[in-house]
Order: sequence, then structure tokens, then C-alpha cells
Amino acid sequence: MNPRLVGVHGPFKGTSFTLTEGEVSIGREASNAIWTADAALSRRHCVVTCATGRFVIRDLKSLNGTRVNGVRVEQQELTHGDHVALGDSLLVFLVTEDDFHLQTSAVELTETGQLKSPPVLLRPQDATYAQPGMAQAAIPQSSRSATDLNFLLTVAAGIGSIRDREALEWQLLGMIFDVVPADRGAILHFSPGTEQAESAIAWDRKLGPGKAVPLSRTVVHRVVAERAGLLVHDVAADTDFRAVQTLNELQSQSLLCVPLVLAGDIAGVIYLDSRDPAKLFDGDDLQLMTALAGIASLALENVRRWESLREENRLLRAEINLEHDMVGTSLRMKQIFEVIQRVAPTDSTVLIQGESGTGKELVARALHRNSPRAERPLVAVNCAALTETLLESELFGHERGAFTGAIAQKKGKIEAAQGGTLFLDEITEMAAELQPKLLRVLQEREFERVGGTRPIKADIRVIAATNRNLQEAVDSGRFRKDLFYRLNVVSLTLPALRERREDVPALAEYFIAKASKGEARARSLSPEAKACLMAYDWPGNVRELENAMERAVVLGTTEMILPDDLPEALLETSSPAVDLDAKYHSSVRDNKKQLVLQALQQANGNYIEAARILGLHPNSLLRLIRNLGLKPAARVLGESAR
Repeated sequence: MNPRLVGVHGPFKGTSFTLTEGEVSIGREASNAIWTADAALSRRHCVVTCATGRFVIRDLKSLNGTRVNGVRVEQQELTHGDHVALGDSLLVFLVTEDDFHLQTSAVELTETGQLKSPPVLLRPQDATYAQPGMAQAAIPQSSRSATDLNFLLTVAAGIGSIRDREALEWQLLGMIFDVVPADRGAILHFSPGTEQAESAIAWDRKLGPGKAVPLSRTVVHRVVAERAGLLVHDVAADTDFRAVQTLNELQSQSLLCVPLVLAGDIAGVIYLDSRDPAKLFDGDDLQLMTALAGIASLALENVRRWESLREENRLLRAEINLEHDMVGTSLRMKQIFEVIQRVAPTDSTVLIQGESGTGKELVARALHRNSPRAERPLVAVNCAALTETLLESELFGHERGAFTGAIAQKKGKIEAAQGGTLFLDEITEMAAELQPKLLRVLQEREFERVGGTRPIKADIRVIAATNRNLQEAVDSGRFRKDLFYRLNVVSLTLPALRERREDVPALAEYFIAKASKGEARARSLSPEAKACLMAYDWPGNVRELENAMERAVVLGTTEMILPDDLPEALLETSSPAVDLDAKYHSSVRDNKKQLVLQALQQANGNYIEAARILGLHPNSLLRLIRNLGLKPAARVLGESAR
């Protein structure tokens, strides 16, 4: 026996509280044995007392009350499976050790038919409680309506701070059962634009949880079609409903159903029925439930918006906290970042595909850096850089004497990556003979060194990358199909740079700043150069762009990167609108030569002093002299100065 309260909704969700002999207090203050900072809880809300194996819950005159199975109680003995609603939370009392699954009454939409005689209908705009002036003038303070108004105020105050939809719906059902003589109740939510139930909670007060609550599809359809609340005061006296076999079998004596209207659309219904002939619904109940539906609709919409904002906030925080070295704000890159954020915390094998130069290794490093293995090593192996024999030894290690030259035991990359991540680049180039051994590592998480007989456990995460179509390699027989399936658990394809041109300016500025590090002056991209970059297709992707920006920083003599500083291949393929004629290029190049020669003459051939005059790093000036073909002239100036 393991008596406990398990939170299933609200602030207590996901927590379990063991109940022992004696008294266990629950409330908002930290002095309670069970507490949470929930404004809907009283400071000392209730206590659970255990004596001789019996558990009794007692309300301590709390503001919002204590409900057991939807009914407000002052004191009640708890039995296994009872639902306890406290503030914004729903807890379940459990005794056995069995795994817990929340049981709610399912909803069954029964017959479909047409109502011939008109039942009582009430549209929201005609409801007395929806018109404050009408209600105040028409309601004597001693009447039931005054009590109902007080109830509506209590509901409005009680549900305003709830931020969990299911907890809100459970509270609503409990409050409804307090004032309306219903035996069964349900709250349905429809999928947008349909009458299909997207979600539902239901409760049968007599049969308890786990028992289906049948609803009349005819009633629900009529409420949606009329956009009005519907009351069938006496089912037995109504000729249409008396003929419905399902309602006869369920012994429903009275029905009441009102719509939940959100932004002008029917988003769901509240459905109630009674089986007691002495407790039939009346017009006051319809008025009350119509007003309650209006309050509930607004509260449910607020919860929906709050949940949406919370999820958006979570995604934004995750994106902000995601550590990576990639640059880009395009939609494609945001999708990549989202996948990294979701996959990184797991140990799932990841296959990264994309053209050469798209940043596959950066993605692998981001996956590792944001994973629980971040404190352990990331070991990278290029499968195309080594022969089959060398790659096997590099991956698995070898024992002493395993082959000629193996004079000592050597640990391989897999062992070096223990506890961390193994990154296999160019995986399609792995020799066919090695593929079964890698498959064993992925399946069994163990391997043997070359020449060894003892299996070694491999606590690693594997990330593979390729710039080729791996599926084509499988179809052609160059790559094992079973290994492909083991690697292709999570697949991520990086876009080529031409597919995310909006990221080109930001990447260019990043690479310019990187190449200019250590130089006295800052560089920026001119509008003409930016147009050239945007018009180019970048077959070498991000790597080609980085090299182009480094070249531009080296050759540039002004604070702006100009088109003339860019590679000729890039200018040749740019659109005519941004091409500059050859005469202009020649003039700019001649001007650069003249500036460099003047600085060398002024510095008497000392290139360090000349670099200072030009505001360049000495290494940048040397590269500029070489690219402009000024080495002979610089040598002559240096010799003449001596």
C-alpha cells in the first residue's frame, strides 16, 4: 500500500506526495506539508488525516472550496482514484502501486436525428444576465436570480487566474454541479470550422471516472446550428426525444446544452443531463448556463492565448540560449536552429546532408555543444582523408603487434570520444569492409580494437555528414542499406547559400570582421559590392563566401569593400545591372598601385612603415603587393633606400 496524492493538472502537475499517519496540511503558505504559490489556494486550504488506514480530507473554510469528484465537500473519506480539485490544481488519490493513468469519463455522441417540435432556445444576446442594466432592473434581491448573479461573480473571480485549460474545465464542471441539478456533464471543444470533438472532459457523478458519458448528437447539432442554448425540460413529455432509443436507455429526464462562442464562432458546448424526475432543468438554469458559457468562453480563450504565448516564449528562449557559430536569420536557418534545439538534448543519431561548404561541421558542433555530453569531447573523423587500413586503425584503435609497425597499443577515435560525440564526416566514402563494424557500434554500442578480442563498450553519440546523396549510394550498392537506416534516425539537410540569399549580407559582414581582426580600421560592405554578392550563385557556398571576403579585406585599400576587391569569377557572373566596365576596374587597380608605391617611397622601402602610413596590417600590405604584381618595384625601392 502506497497512499499518495498525484498532481495531474495545474501547479501541482507532475508531483507526487506520499501520505503518512497523522495530518497533512495543504495550502498556499510554505508552512504547509504540501504547498505551492497558487493564488486560488487559501493560506491553509485543507488537511488530509490518516487514522487506522482511512484517509479523510477536510476543508478549512477555504475561499474557493475543496472538491472531490466534482462535488464541493466539507469533509469526506477518500477512496482509490478520487479526483481532488484544489485551487488551480487537480490531484488524484492513489493507494496501489500500479502505474497511474488519469481516468476521465469519455464522451460518446450517440444518435443523429432532427427535432420536429421546437425545444426552448436562448441566444446569448437575449440572455438576461448578458445585459447588466436589464438584470439589475428585473431581479429582486431576494429571488433565485440574485443567488445566480452572486454565483456568476464567484465563477468569474475563481477562474480568472487559472492558466491550465483542463484545470479550468474541471473547476467549471465542479462549480456547475454545485448549482445545477445535473447528474452528468461534459465540456466539448471542436476542431476549427467543424463539429468534430477536438478534446473533451466529462464526469458522471454517480458512476465516477472511467465511465463514458453519452451525449445526444441531435442536441449538439441543434445548438451549433441555432447558435443558441437549448433546454429540454422533460424528455419523457417531448414526443421527439421520447422516440430516441439512446435517451430512453440512459433514462435522461432533462437536457441542457449551451454553446461556447469564441470570436463569433462556435468553439464547443457545455452539455448537462439529469436522470432524476424530481430535479428537472428549467428556464432559470438555461439563463444561468448561457451566462456561464459567456464567462467560460472568455476564460478559455485567455488560457489558449496564454498557452500560445508561453510556447512562443519557450521557443524564443530556446533559440536565444542555443549555442552555435552559425550566422543567418532566414526561414530555412530558423528551421535548422529549431531542429538542433529539439534534437541536441537527446542521444539520437543524426545524419547531416548538404552541399560542400554549407556548414555541416558547425551543425555537428552545435548539436554537441547543446547536449548533455557537452563537457565530454567531440571527436571528428574525415572518412575520405584516410585509406581503409588507416581509417580502421584510426576509428577502432589497435593492439600491440596487430600489424607491422604496431609497436604499442593505440586507442582509436571511438574510445577518445567516450562519453561524448563522434562526428563522421564524408560518411559515404567509408570503405565497404568497415561499414559492418560501424553498424555493430551503432547497434550493440561495442567494438574491438584491431587485433583485439575483448569487446569494449562505446558510450558515444554518432553524428554523420555527407555532401553526396546517401540514398543513391545505397541504391547503387556502395553503401549498406541497414547502416543507412541506423544513421538516418534524424535527418537534417542544410540549404545551399543560393537558397538563403537573404543571409549573404550578414555572413559577408561577419567574415569581413573576422578577416579584419587586428587591423586598425574597420571595414564595411559597399552597396555595389553587396549587389554583386547577392547576384552570385555561390557554388562553393559559405566557404567560398568566406574566402572571397578575406581576399577583399586583403586587397582593399579603403574602408569600404568595393566590387573591384571581389574575385573576378564573381564579377563575371553578376547581373549586368551591377557589372562595372573594364576601364573602371583598371583605373581602380592603377590607383591602388600608385598609393602603395607612394607609401613605400615615403617609408624609404620599409614595408612596416608603409603599412602604418596606409593604415594596413604589415601582412595585409605584403599580400596586396603580391596580388598587384608590385614585388619587383618594392624590391627596387628597398635596395635604393640602402
